[in-house]
Amino acid sequence: MKLRLFLSLAGAWLCAATHAGEVTVAVAANFTAPMQKIAKAFEQDTGHKAPLAFGATGKFYAQIKHGAPFAVLLAADDETPARLEKEGLAVAGTRFTYATGRLALWSKQPNLVDDKGEVLRSNRFQKIAIADPKLAPYGAAAMEVIDKMGVQANVVPKLVQGESIGQTYQFVSTENAQLGFIALSQISLDGRITQGSAWVVPQSLHTPLKQDAVLLIAGKDNAAAHALLKYLQSDVAKTIIRTHGYALDH
Repeated sequence: MKLRLFLSLAGAWLCAATHAGEVTVAVAANFTAPMQKIAKAFEQDTGHKAPLAFGATGKFYAQIKHGAPFAVLLAADDETPARLEKEGLAVAGTRFTYATGRLALWSKQPNLVDDKGEVLRSNRFQKIAIADPKLAPYGAAAMEVIDKMGVQANVVPKLVQGESIGQTYQFVSTENAQLGFIALSQISLDGRITQGSAWVVPQSLHTPLKQDAVLLIAGKDNAAAHALLKYLQSDVAKTIIRTHGYALDH
């Protein structure tokens, strides 16, 4: 009886292990915190593991073009996944918007940034950080804001660039730059700014930060990759995404 029970349990474990897979995911740096939580919940709920790489969307695009074995891309824009699909590097029909990001001007100093961004017209800062506009959509959005506000003369000479929005956040959090344009998700939780002072930039000042996910060719036959894309649209994932300051279209 005990032997039969042992064999039954061993068989069940082996079956679960056989069906559990792994999906390597390239994730836009702004989505670091929520994706770490989603990946953990995904593994708990499905058994599939999801190793994550974080960085600038433009850099991931170049790596994928050169054969990097990512199965899924979570971009910081909607243009890069569309381009990959058009170039035959992503699976047609798998692309969808998983979140819409918000841009914020942030300082670790409690009273430096006002609620209209007027600090950008002042001389109260020596350095301001943005992500590289050529690599990071949030950096491109920041440049749009600077242009629309007409503060180029005051801001551009003080710019320092991070390779990704993650590195940009580091510049500001270590106060190597007094303020910077980062993702709202990096400094907010449950609708509150966690530290310092911030201006949540009106979406009318920049192109919408629609962030698309897509199945890459390397993940075409990967069951875990298909499962992850489905999981990103689940109520569990949506709750995590909203908690970190993103909007959802659905």
